[in-house]
Amino acid sequence: MQSCLYELELRDTTTVTELRDERVRERGIMRFWPFVLLAVWILCSRAEAGSIVVTVKDSQGTLVSDAVVYAKSNNPVVSLEKKQAVIEQRDKQFVPSVTAIQVGTSVTFPNRDNVRHDVYSLSPVKEFELPLYAGIPADPVTFDKEGFVTLGCSIHDWMVAYIAVLPTPYFQVTGKNGRSVLENLPAGRYTVQVWQPSLKGMPEKLAQHVDLAEGSTELVFTLDLRRDSRAKNAPVPNGG
Repeated sequence: MQSCLYELELRDTTTVTELRDERVRERGIMRFWPFVLLAVWILCSRAEAGSIVVTVKDSQGTLVSDAVVYAKSNNPVVSLEKKQAVIEQRDKQFVPSVTAIQVGTSVTFPNRDNVRHDVYSLSPVKEFELPLYAGIPADPVTFDKEGFVTLGCSIHDWMVAYIAVLPTPYFQVTGKNGRSVLENLPAGRYTVQVWQPSLKGMPEKLAQHVDLAEGSTELVFTLDLRRDSRAKNAPVPNGG
């Protein structure tokens, strides 16, 4: 009789232990379940990736270069690795003159000229100054707020450049052909905007919305631009 009771107690103890272990396993699985769902969503979205092709013109129909085209997703965006960007000072110019980066990106400003330059910004998005220097500054400048930044050199007043600091990893600057191709975008709804240094008004006024699936979607933007009378090149010495 005592032997039977012992066996029953042992079975009960084993059953309780097994149930406890099972619950622990279930809790562990539930803890990682949101990450599993996120991974599945990313894989499915990537499988349905599409592209947005944008052509940018001015009010006269002329193709516009140096226009920043960017797409904001209405779905959660996986944060991509922040990269460093480079804006050179070469032949007494900033190169490139327009740069697009994601919020949190650090920018290095190497001086390739044989004269010293400084770099400054008075823009509310990012105020900073790199005093006169040659070569490469010790530390890059990190742009941690969304917006548009104007760069200058206090020694050479014709040196001007622009940085678009964007909350999305999906962007591209147009070339002379006025075109931008945003590729490998996950399926979903996007708000597409365009900014250019001479744009009158804010890019939100021209925003276009796209429900993107597989394949390609084409958009055309017409910008109302200010006339830029600022000197863009270094003065030419007398006699050429």
